[in-house]
Formats: sequence, structure tokens, C-alpha cells
Amino acid sequence: MSTTSLPNTKSSKGLHIVLWILQVALAGMFIMAGFMKLTTPVEQLGTQMAWVKDVSAGLVRFIGASELLGGLGLVLPSLLRIKPWLTPLAAIGLALIMFLAAIFHISRGETGALGINFILAALAIFIAWGRSKKAPIHTRNLQA
Repeated sequence: MSTTSLPNTKSSKGLHIVLWILQVALAGMFIMAGFMKLTTPVEQLGTQMAWVKDVSAGLVRFIGASELLGGLGLVLPSLLRIKPWLTPLAAIGLALIMFLAAIFHISRGETGALGINFILAALAIFIAWGRSKKAPIHTRNLQA
């Protein structure tokens, strides 16, 4: 092993750690938010999030399912090393949800939530980039 490859290995390991931390943190947030939108009565959600009163219950549940599945997709494929290429796709999907949420909130004049939408979208894009280009997780060899 040459000394020129050693710093690259360390930075790659560091990037893997940062990506795992972000994946778990974002997964936790999206899984909790999605679960809440799926299981809480829509009337009760409307008292916590004003936008819920102005959209169909089906859309609220669809958003919840998308967030829940996206959150699971951030972690499970990479953790199990089964189709880990799904992790960057889940991250892109969640970033898209956040951009659409930002557009929706802007259309309603609700600019207070934009910061979190853009931060979550940026972190999801970073995960997609990291797991597809710089620190991919390789598929587990299932052959015995």
C-alpha cells in the first residue's frame, strides 16, 4: 500500500461515517413524519399543520407513505447491502418531496417552513451524491 492511497482511504472512511450519520438522522425524521401522517387522524393533523386542512386526506396519506418509504430507503438497502443503489434513489425522491413542499408552502405564503425544506433537500442530495459517486455501498455477495 502506498502512502498516497492512505489519505484517500481515511477521507473515504470519514465520508462513509458522515453519510451513515446523515442517512440515519434523515431516515429517523422522515420515518417519524411519515408515520405521523399515516396514522394520526387528519382532523388532528390539521391542528398541527395548517396545510392539511386544505388538501385531501388521500394526499396527506400519500405524502406520509412517501416519506416513510423514503426514510426506510435511506437506510435499509445500504445496511443490508441488498440493492444499495436504492439508497441514492430514495434520497433523490425525498429531495424532490422537499422541493415540492417548498413550492407548495410558497404558494400559500408560508415562508417559515422553507428553511427546513431546503436543508433536508440539500442533505438528501448530499447523500445521493455520496452514495452514488464518492462512497458507494457495494452489494453483498449472496453466493455461498
